[in-house]
Amino acid sequence: MAISFKDLGISKELESLLKKNGITEPTPIQEKSIPEILKGRDVVAQAQTGTGKTLAFLLPIMDRIDANKDFIQGLIITPTRELAIQITAEAKKLAAGKEINILAAYGGQDVAQQLRKLKRGIHLVVATPGRLLDHMERQNIELGRLKSLVLDEADEMISMGFIKDLEAIIVKTPKARQTMLFSATIPSEVRKLATRFMRDPLQLEIEGKNVTLDEIEQVVIETTDRKKFDTLCQMLDEHRPYLAIIFCRTKIRAIKLNYDLAVKGYNCDELHGDLSQSKRERVMKSFKSAKIQILVATDIAARGIDVEGVTHVINYDVPEDAESYIHRIGRTGRIGNLGTAVTLVTPKDADTLAVIERKIKSDFKLKNIPKPKVKGENRAEKRDGRKSSKKAGKDQGKRADYNPNYRAERRARRSGDNQSSEAPSKHRPRKSKNDSPKKNPKDYRHTVKKR
Repeated sequence: MAISFKDLGISKELESLLKKNGITEPTPIQEKSIPEILKGRDVVAQAQTGTGKTLAFLLPIMDRIDANKDFIQGLIITPTRELAIQITAEAKKLAAGKEINILAAYGGQDVAQQLRKLKRGIHLVVATPGRLLDHMERQNIELGRLKSLVLDEADEMISMGFIKDLEAIIVKTPKARQTMLFSATIPSEVRKLATRFMRDPLQLEIEGKNVTLDEIEQVVIETTDRKKFDTLCQMLDEHRPYLAIIFCRTKIRAIKLNYDLAVKGYNCDELHGDLSQSKRERVMKSFKSAKIQILVATDIAARGIDVEGVTHVINYDVPEDAESYIHRIGRTGRIGNLGTAVTLVTPKDADTLAVIERKIKSDFKLKNIPKPKVKGENRAEKRDGRKSSKKAGKDQGKRADYNPNYRAERRARRSGDNQSSEAPSKHRPRKSKNDSPKKNPKDYRHTVKKR
């Protein structure tokens, strides 16, 4: 018999809201973590993106918030604005019947608007480290009575250089708080953070055959830097993805690739750090509603993108490490759905790919893109044709109808000698000055000027 959310300790109100949103059964990470979080225990959970870990910490936090107390009781820290926006949207769905006030605090937003919300009394804050510290320094946010703290995508926050910010935030919270750390990978820096700020945390790991999601087909296509764009276009034409995210290493490459794809007629847009917050939100809204089908993004800008229906993730540039690879391909194959991750590999990327393959304990499927048929002969065929024509020219003497004295006869005719049997000299005789016809001076009278 399947386990329900009620069996895990979630209230009937929240369970009914989940059913309205089409969620009836908990995922493995939710089954393991929710009962322990409701008991008040600190938790370190390792689970891939798309396994339902957002609800794993949101449901128990929402159940334990007292809406009658006007102070911040829950704090969720995320690495990016996009992830903060998505978690806030999920939290608002769960807060519909409980009158819980939620604040999303991230860069690019109007500070005055956030201050107005804070005055109404906030129960849950979802924030990025930089903007949260800004509010704390201005004394707009008080965390002295905080009950629950969540560090979501902790490995990414540390890799992005937020470790000092996280430490400055955590020391301002009560020691008696409950701390939850969720991450796709648990590197040594994350373990040190857990050891320093958590109390005997429960270690949870969702085991699978591979480190990456089993629902994702991982494909490698070999190409070269010069042919990479053409290979990408061929792959898009062959797979025809419903929604696809193409990852580039830098924003400059993302901008150029998006432009090149748009020129080719693909329905695409770009997402990177140079975009304003309003532009980023418009792009994400269009992508979620499938008004654009291809999103060209950088790693940092795409952190936490949770869009239902992403069928393909394409690594236009090979990620630098296994952790980045896991986060990239985690945008597809979410919550049991199937997905495809394609990586375009050049000869210089072979060593990096081998390291990634070894760390994620998975074998990539090598696929060759057939060469497009070009009208006419290619260069090699033309070169072979020239060779064959030269060879044929050498063999013309063997033909019965070939006259070996043809050139000699033609030269003889030009020199006025009709005897074809006499071979002409190698060098054409020079014409003497006496041989040239004399010019009639009368013909040039009109050109002579009278003096």
